[in-house]
Amino acid sequence: MEKPPPEKSGSFSRNGNGNQMDDNSGPAGAESEAVHVKFDCQQPGECGPNSNLEEHSSDPELSLPQVRKDVDRFLESLSTINDASNNPPDVPSCVESFLEMVQKIITKYDSNAKFGQEQEDDSSFIESLNCISKLIKVLGEFPSNSTTASCFNRASTILHLAMSLLDSEFRLALESCNQGNSADLKSPKPSKQASFSYRQESAYCVIPESKTSEDVEFPAYASEAISKMNRIATAMISSGYESECCMVYNMARRNAFSSELDRLGFENISIEDVQKMQWQSLEGVISMWITVIKHSSSVLFSGERKLCSSIFSEHPSISQTLFCHIALAVAVRFVNFSDAIALTKRSAEKLFKILDMYEALRDLIPFFDDDACSSECYEELKSEIWAAKGRLGEVAVSIFCDLENSIRRDNGRTPVPSGAVHPLTRFTMNYLKYACEYKDTLEQVFQKHQKIEGCANSNGPVLDTKNGANDDGTPKTSPFSVQLNSIMDLLDENLDMKSKLYRDPALRCIFLMNNGRYILQKIKGSDEIHEMMGDTWCRKRSSDLRQHHKAYTRETWTRLLQCLNHDGLMTNGKLSKTILKERFKMFSAMFDEIHRTQSTWVVSDEQLQSELRISVSAVVTPAYRSFVGRFQQYLTSGRQPDKYIKYQPEDIENLIDELFDGNPTSMARRRT
Repeated sequence: MEKPPPEKSGSFSRNGNGNQMDDNSGPAGAESEAVHVKFDCQQPGECGPNSNLEEHSSDPELSLPQVRKDVDRFLESLSTINDASNNPPDVPSCVESFLEMVQKIITKYDSNAKFGQEQEDDSSFIESLNCISKLIKVLGEFPSNSTTASCFNRASTILHLAMSLLDSEFRLALESCNQGNSADLKSPKPSKQASFSYRQESAYCVIPESKTSEDVEFPAYASEAISKMNRIATAMISSGYESECCMVYNMARRNAFSSELDRLGFENISIEDVQKMQWQSLEGVISMWITVIKHSSSVLFSGERKLCSSIFSEHPSISQTLFCHIALAVAVRFVNFSDAIALTKRSAEKLFKILDMYEALRDLIPFFDDDACSSECYEELKSEIWAAKGRLGEVAVSIFCDLENSIRRDNGRTPVPSGAVHPLTRFTMNYLKYACEYKDTLEQVFQKHQKIEGCANSNGPVLDTKNGANDDGTPKTSPFSVQLNSIMDLLDENLDMKSKLYRDPALRCIFLMNNGRYILQKIKGSDEIHEMMGDTWCRKRSSDLRQHHKAYTRETWTRLLQCLNHDGLMTNGKLSKTILKERFKMFSAMFDEIHRTQSTWVVSDEQLQSELRISVSAVVTPAYRSFVGRFQQYLTSGRQPDKYIKYQPEDIENLIDELFDGNPTSMARRRT
């Protein structure tokens, strides 16, 4: 009967004997039928089945390599036996001597000497263990009898003791790593958009360049330690103790990786704790999470894979599997936090952090997407990351689409004082500007999750993602660009509704110009959003601004200019001074009222403010100068001409330059 291999246990017992062969289990008469293998022990150290153990072991010249050679000769001779079913061999005394020597080495390692201090001795010890493994395998092919059973059991016990020793040495070597050599990440780098407020335009932040992976070493094992662990792992695997070796490595490196993440500042936070945290606090945790993922991708995972490959260089499939299981355990920590964030209450301010997290997971996937990562374990790992990324993408699309609802809900009935840019306009345009910094990412998430309820294109056909504009200046369609255009249309409708809250038609035009100019400047100031909206859209908005400008001029200055009309000044063929005086008085009164009112109005864009003043002055000043130059002579001969001609043309120019300041110095400020 064939003997099973020696029993192995994850927790080695130094008193264990492995599988024991029954001394009396051999077939009747097997001993008498045994074929005795003869050796000619002509060289020192050679032995055969009939050698005397006492004589052999007492030879002071014998060394472990010499005895091992004799055992190898014995094993080689057994391979020449064709039928081992009924012919158990006589075990030579050199085998017992060899096992005794190996056991003494184990005892020496256990007492004072440490494995790894003398590489030559360690190599000899490893070779001896390989020899014992062969011995167990060969003896297991023969039926058991008293001689082979005793040798088989003795060899199994010694191999088990040796594996227990190597198991401990392997664990100690793995735990000897100095983890303090990697980068300190506890001051997280800001994301593209650290925070976003409805009432405040946040500063744009760019992530500074991090230290290169060449500056950081992980894990920090000495080359001697790696070489030692390689020898141990190779010996344990070749001796049939693969599962024990992998268990020690997996547990030690998972603990080390977890400790490294803790040291870098990334702690395990439960879903419940995430739900309780304020968003301002979570932003810092998210920034750390993103930084740690990027550091893991560029440094930690690369170092761990390299370590696996070095220690298990003779077994690449084992190396890949071990690394994958360690990476999967780490990825689960990353994914759990990602899922916890995805479950928090959604709000507009969270979009940019969500997109940062999406990008971090997206950029992590290619590391596990090469040819070396093709096992089922790697597929599970990538599937976990893909799923978490998808959930973040759904949240991002939902938040962005909710911007439409925010615009619809902003239906306040109080106009913004002085016709200034509305807070909704500032918020929406800054939000879109920052969002378009993530244009490529938003294109990806909208392409993947465009059918979320509430999106403008949720019921439309699936669109191909295309960047840039067409030759005619119109934007190429994509799910994200469709959503962007929908938001801009909603904002225009909302602003048009808010403009009707102003009783003064001229102020209504100023409000529309202020907001329209702000929108156009934001579009032109961002290459990303300008590219998506297209030149045709910008030309249309510029044309709308010119129309509002014309409407303002018509509403404000047409009646004033009528005072300077020559028609009606003549009575019975003569100039009527009374009518002329009334015209000058009416002009001055109307101009005073316009100045008093419109100097409180606000045009924050300096270029628009200058354009308005120049256009007003170009219309009013020449007409007034001409009127004064022609008719002033009829009033200077009378009393108090200044009573009627209050302003000179230069005064009109100066007063026009005070319009739209929002803070007049000579007249009381009046709210709309």
